[in-house]
This record gives sequence, C-alpha cells and structure tokens, in this order.
Amino acid sequence: MRSAGGPAMALLRSLGSLLCLFSLRIPAVPGAAARGLDVASYRERVRAMFYHAYEHYLESAFPYDELRPLTCDGHDTWGSFSLTLIDALDTLLVNPGNVTEFQRVVTVLQEGWISTIDVNASVFETNYPKVRLVGGLLSAHLLSKKAGVEVEVGWPCSGPLLRMAEEAARKLLPAFQTPTGMPYGTVNLLHGVNPGETPVTCTAGIGTFIVEFATLSHLTGDPVFEDVARKALKALWKNRSDIGLVGNHIDVVTAKWVAQDAGIGAGVDSYFEYLVKGAILLQDKELMAMFLEYNKAIKNYTKFDDWYLWVQMYKGTVSMPVFQSLEAYWPGLQSLIGDVDNAMRTFLNYYTVWKQFGGLPEFYNIPQGYTVDKREGYPLRPELIESAMYLYRATRDPILLELGRDAVESIEKISKVDCGFATIKDLRDHRLDNRMESFFLAETVKYLYLLFDPDNFIHNDGSDFDAVITPYGECILNAGGYIFNTEAHPIDPAALHCCRKRKEEQWEVEDLMREFYSLQKNKKFPLKQTSDCGEGGCVKDPTGASLGGKKRNSKKSSRSLLSCPSQSFNSKLAVLGQVFLDNT
Repeated sequence: MRSAGGPAMALLRSLGSLLCLFSLRIPAVPGAAARGLDVASYRERVRAMFYHAYEHYLESAFPYDELRPLTCDGHDTWGSFSLTLIDALDTLLVNPGNVTEFQRVVTVLQEGWISTIDVNASVFETNYPKVRLVGGLLSAHLLSKKAGVEVEVGWPCSGPLLRMAEEAARKLLPAFQTPTGMPYGTVNLLHGVNPGETPVTCTAGIGTFIVEFATLSHLTGDPVFEDVARKALKALWKNRSDIGLVGNHIDVVTAKWVAQDAGIGAGVDSYFEYLVKGAILLQDKELMAMFLEYNKAIKNYTKFDDWYLWVQMYKGTVSMPVFQSLEAYWPGLQSLIGDVDNAMRTFLNYYTVWKQFGGLPEFYNIPQGYTVDKREGYPLRPELIESAMYLYRATRDPILLELGRDAVESIEKISKVDCGFATIKDLRDHRLDNRMESFFLAETVKYLYLLFDPDNFIHNDGSDFDAVITPYGECILNAGGYIFNTEAHPIDPAALHCCRKRKEEQWEVEDLMREFYSLQKNKKFPLKQTSDCGEGGCVKDPTGASLGGKKRNSKKSSRSLLSCPSQSFNSKLAVLGQVFLDNT
C-alpha cells in the first residue's frame, strides 16, 4: 500500500525524516582531520577531475556516446544518444554547481533530440539508455528549476525533458509484450522487437525499471510505465527457487532459468537495488517485503565470512567463489535498510582488495586472494565509492573518507591521460584501455564529490525546500531524500506527489496537518518559526498558524511499514528520506 500524496504530505514526509534523524544516535568517531585528511582539498580535486574528463569529451567526442581518451576521439556504444552528455548533466549541478553549462546542455539536447532511429538498443541499457537516458532526462527535468532553467507552466508535470524521457521510454514498451511480462533484452527503437530476438534476458535487465518508470507514470499520469515495471518485478519473484534465490538469466517467454548461478553481482545486482529503492520511493511495503525475503536467502546461502559467493539457485551449493567489482554496491544497499554493522564488515573486505591493487578488479578469487584470468581490469566503476558515501552518511566513520582519498589518488595516478581518464585494462601492471565509460561522470565522480561535500543540496535534511504551484495545487520540492537510480541520477521523491490529487489524499493530509500542529502546540515537537515564507508563499495550517520557508520536525500517522514514526525508534529509523530497519 502506498501512502497518500500531495504537497503537504511531501512536506510532512521530509519533516518526519528530519525528526528521525534527530532521534538517531551515531557513536562518536575520530574526525577526518585527526587522520590528516583535507576534505576540502579532495573535494576540489574531484571537481577538477570532472572538468578534465567533461571538457575533453566535449572537445574530442561529442556527439558520440563516449570518449576514447587515448586517441582523443569518440565512439557510439549504446545507440548514438550522446550518452556521456546526458549522464553528466545532473553531475554539473551536484558537483560543481555549474548552472550556466547545465542550461546550455539542456538547450543542446532539446535542439538535437531524435528518438526514432533504426538502431537496436539494450532495453536495460536504454533504460540503461533507461538507466542512462530515461533516468538522466528525468533527473535533469526535476532539477531544471533549481538550475535556473525557465520551466514551462505546469512543471514538474510537464516540460521538454519530461516529454523526451517519455518518448524514449515508450520505445521500450514493445519489449514487455511477452507471455510473462518480463521484457526482451533488446528492442529496435524504430521497428520494435526484431523477429528472432533471443528471449534470454538477465535478471537485472528485467527488474531495473521501477524507479524510472514509476516516476514517469506519476509525472505524466500514464500508469502503463509503472504497470509494466511492477509486472516484471513480480514475475521474477514468482519464479524464484524453493530456497528463495533467483538465477542470472531467464527465458522471458517460458520463464525457465537459463543461467542458474545466484548471487548479488553482475546480471542480478540492480534487481535487488530497485526493490529497495522502489520501496522507498513509492513507500511500498510489498517491494520491501520481497527484498527482505531475498536478503534472508542471500545470507543463508551465499554469505561466507562477510563475503558473498555465487551458488546454484536450487541447491545453494557454491558455484563461483569470486567477488565481482559490481557487488561493491551491496554495503550501500545494506545501509539503506539499516544493516550498518554487516555493511561495514563487508565494505572493509572490499576495501582490502582496493588497497591490494589500487582499484577493484572485475573478478577477484576469494580463496586465492588474487585476480581472475581475463578479469583483471578496472573500468573506473563507482560501486565501492557509492557504498562509502552511503555509509559515511550513516556512521561518519573516517575510514570511509580514506577510501575516497585512495580512489582519487589511484585514479589520478593510474588512469589520467591528456584527453580524460582511461579504463584500466589490467590492475596488475596498470595498462590502459581506450575507453572512458559514461558512468565515470554520472556516478564515480558524483559519489566522490558527495562523499567530500557534506553541505551539498543532495544531503538536504528537510529543513529547506521549494514550493511550486502546479495545476494540481501547491507542491513541495527539493526537501531532500533523493533516490539515486542505478546510474546515480537523483530523483526527488516529493515530485511523485505533485501531479495528481485525490479526495481521499486531501482528507488524509488535513488529518496529518491537524495532528502535526497539535503536537507542536503541546511542545512535543517544537517548531522553529521564521518570517521568511519563500517565493512560494506561506503554508497555512488548519488552525491558522503559518509555516515559513524552513521547517523542522513532524510526526505522521500513516501505518505503512516504511513510515519512520509508526514504530519505536530502536526498531525502525528513517534518515534523510532513506528507510532504516534494524537487523533483529
């Protein structure tokens, strides 16, 4: 069951998150300065890294998808969408805060947009250009006003970037027309699914749509996107094994598992990620329940000494005792459900591998403690840095900043070349490959910057927000709690409640507001008053009190499992819009 929407609900949700943050007692740890780490200096170095890569992409590779940094030219990899430009767009705002360049790129994208081309695109990669294209456009759309773009009347429920995202997503819908509802892996953007297209798709390619597609449905009012994403998620859930695991590849027509290796890494990873993030974004108990059941099976059958191995999905027997670099997202995901202790132990295992090589090899043989043949490379992936950023927000442990420091030093020393940053082909001898994948600017640099920038607007605790007027009433945005898609494009969860209004939601909001002000008057949750009502004006409570542009502390009465105040704080906490459950 999803909770009610509306601007007041968005405000209360942000205030509730802040309330829980004040209730969380994080153990004191030595500060970063005690270890001699100059956070501001590393933040500026990350900023310089971004511009070195971004400017050389523009000079040498645009409008191709990616930069080839060793030859200073470009090439198409995912369908000729200028993906690096789209992937870097929200990083321009998150990292350096360059609103001028953000505005210029938005204009360039609008003028050069062509979605109907005769090219075969990965459905996952188009929602990888979904994840990269649709997610990047949605994020940029929601950040446009903050970046000073002149938005049209009705924003965020309308706008050119939203229309581009919707148009791209509709090109993917034919892939979902299967007997199971699980999509084909590839679709032709002009002709649809090609005759003879293989029905075998990886699990992640099926289960990584709910964040972008639900956002599209809520903003456009068309439920088809969220519907197909949910159907695909439930089809995977339905076809899990008797011991609760899913394999790596499945036939989307027959629902027969083709690759039966179960783990948390490549081919499966973002399916688990999107169950958690979809649950948080949509306040959906069912999605969270699915993940928690999977999590039990993963712990029972794949976890050994805080490593996660690959096992046979029906028997639970070990099939591959390896760590894949893509698995390094897992500690960050654990932190989102409050399993911080286990997350830190696993993170430290992965960090030892980084220290051994100056990066994470694609495959690492755990018993042998060394790389796997032909899997020795490091394409500047972000996953371990991503986990460090999440865990640092939860614990403030300075060892997480040290990982950021090591990442900056390694990437600059090994990977930096005249025209950007090159993939490391072999971590053993630091040979380079002629490629800079777009996720380097979308994710790696962004997560590094956020790790070193505690005051970034992404980390907003709900005390600041923007009020905008939509055709459906007043809407609260930019209050924090951003949900990153799997390509690190931030989605503002409050935006999902801006573009529809139902009577029952209005009634619930009124009840919540009355309760909030009743608590405030009883001094249970004192509210700091301010005379600054902001550009959106003041919000009036049912008793006549006025809320200004900065708000603190609220309590909500919804009984959702994902609602912070609905249970005692030692059993469930929500921090910065993320959901934390204890591990008891």
